[in-house]
Amino acid sequence: MPRAGLSPAAVVDHALELIDGQGPEGLTLAAVAARAGVATPSLYKHVTGGLTELRRLIAVRVTEELAERLAESVLGRSRDEAMTALLNAYLDYAERYPRRYAALPQAPDPDQDLTRAAARLVGVIVAVLDGYGLTGSEAVHAARAVRSTAHGFASLSAGGAFQLGVDLTVTRERLVRVMVEGLRAWPDPE
Repeated sequence: MPRAGLSPAAVVDHALELIDGQGPEGLTLAAVAARAGVATPSLYKHVTGGLTELRRLIAVRVTEELAERLAESVLGRSRDEAMTALLNAYLDYAERYPRRYAALPQAPDPDQDLTRAAARLVGVIVAVLDGYGLTGSEAVHAARAVRSTAHGFASLSAGGAFQLGVDLTVTRERLVRVMVEGLRAWPDPE
């Protein structure tokens, strides 16, 4: 019988705490079990596919969390204000949870739950881009530019790549401003 209080969601909670503390490379079933206070085989009652399934559940959760943060940030906003809020929410998430962010898949496996979560994340970006009049293939191009910009800065920052003694917050503010101005000046399709 499964341990009271332990569920697949609770196992993911324990795994995320572990990742937040040690990084994705520290994720093992034994470590999660120790954190949950159970024997390793007990986890299989909640995560039947073992570490592979746990990683999948983590990917879904992190993608859902990021999508939710983005959606909340743009609520009641449009165009420049919405894009600024979206980019800042994205970067704030990666800054607050750099190791969890590192567990975020950049290309979802053909998994229904992960595909749904990723579609929601991209959907928030596309909805903001609609405020710039970008639809269809132009929205796809712009969404790729937004994601590349946010992911690039977040990954480099989380990885400690920015070592020059210049204020990183100024760089971030300018990056957001350049992205917003670029969307305002987005070229007409050929």
